[in-house]
Amino acid sequence: MFEDLSSRLEGVFKSLRGRGVLTEDNVREALREIRRALLEADVHYKVAKDFVKRVEERAVGQEVLKGIHPGQQVVKVVHDEMVQLLGGTVAEPNITGSPPVPVMVVGLQGSGKTTTCAKLANWLKKKGRRPYLVPADPYRPAARDQLIKLAQANGHAVYEGPEEDPVEICRRGMQEAVRAAADVVLLDTAGRLHVDDELMEELRQVRATVKPHEILLVVDGMIGQDSVNVAEQFREKLGFDGVVLTKMDGDARGGAALSIRHVTGVPIKFLGVGESADALEPFHPDRMASRILNMGDVLTLVERAQESVEEGEAEELQKKLRKNEFTLEDFRTQLRRLKKMGPLSQIMGMLPGVPKDALQEVEKDGGKSLTRVEAIISSMTPAERTKPSILDGSRRRRIARGSGTSVQEVNQLLKQFGDMRKMMKQMGRMKKGKGKGRGRFARFPGM
Repeated sequence: MFEDLSSRLEGVFKSLRGRGVLTEDNVREALREIRRALLEADVHYKVAKDFVKRVEERAVGQEVLKGIHPGQQVVKVVHDEMVQLLGGTVAEPNITGSPPVPVMVVGLQGSGKTTTCAKLANWLKKKGRRPYLVPADPYRPAARDQLIKLAQANGHAVYEGPEEDPVEICRRGMQEAVRAAADVVLLDTAGRLHVDDELMEELRQVRATVKPHEILLVVDGMIGQDSVNVAEQFREKLGFDGVVLTKMDGDARGGAALSIRHVTGVPIKFLGVGESADALEPFHPDRMASRILNMGDVLTLVERAQESVEEGEAEELQKKLRKNEFTLEDFRTQLRRLKKMGPLSQIMGMLPGVPKDALQEVEKDGGKSLTRVEAIISSMTPAERTKPSILDGSRRRRIARGSGTSVQEVNQLLKQFGDMRKMMKQMGRMKKGKGKGRGRFARFPGM
């Protein structure tokens, strides 16, 4: 989502790093470019103005720390101020108290409230909680059925009562949640195409009836500054405790994420980063600032990897790598786990310093290359996956036909896999302290 903004900022910082000494004119010129980049990313103009002013106060005339390039120091100031702009610290949802704890999920139609409720339930379940879903939107066609199906698909308890009044649905839903021994109740309330008095009065009645510990506003991250206007109206007429920004895996400019916290004073608590039931992340201001400034987000990447791989499986894989027993079967397993972590372009975007053109190529590919590799491996017999050396010409032609690929693609995969195993072998030798291994290892750039 922040690709254009990241590219613009990277260009500004590159010009600063190219200067041995920074003058006030240099810095102010760079800040004008930063302000222009923020406005083009659909950041609220007041937010952009205040942000640049704070950076200027800290950057201009500041004594340069010994051993640090002045350009790098400006980058640090921009990063620190962006962290503060995004909220400073992580804001946890308030789900403490006597169970069941009611949480109202509100927002306009089309913002992704219903799918967000299912994602929140999955997040809570991973935390050891017992969520209960209540479909309290009787107006949108199939809204109730959608939430019930999502709940059943992910193993969550859900209220299926016949009531048509939203307030009564929430009241009865809370009663059923007690019987179901749930500890958190997620109320999927009704939305409208725009904020109106009837909607707000209904939400106020629900709030008065269930007395929620937390009200989460779901906002479409792709509608730019309009999302800030929506948030302001909800804050004035209803009040809420946190924001969930959805569709953050799209190609919008991302101004909402940089504006909404500063304008409303209410923290962003979650990000929706995909369509799958697990595509919801707690919002970390420091990690988001690092992503925007192309510094990567290794912590989130590690967390995703930990969710995809059990500790015992990781240890077993490590043993195979040390003994050079990594097979194509293991390779296919790792590919499938990688796909579960999210789109490859998103994963690569969390690594620091990945070139934009490389990300664009991966995004353009859309995961087709990984799918072809998996198809090739799946077209092999178990014996062939364990011992690729038996793959002669006729076997390779059979595999190509079975996977819908060419013999050249099969050959390329086998060559790359062979190179990878050689590299792993060199890594094992280097760890054992053999000089010979170290020399060979140096031939593998980037490792």
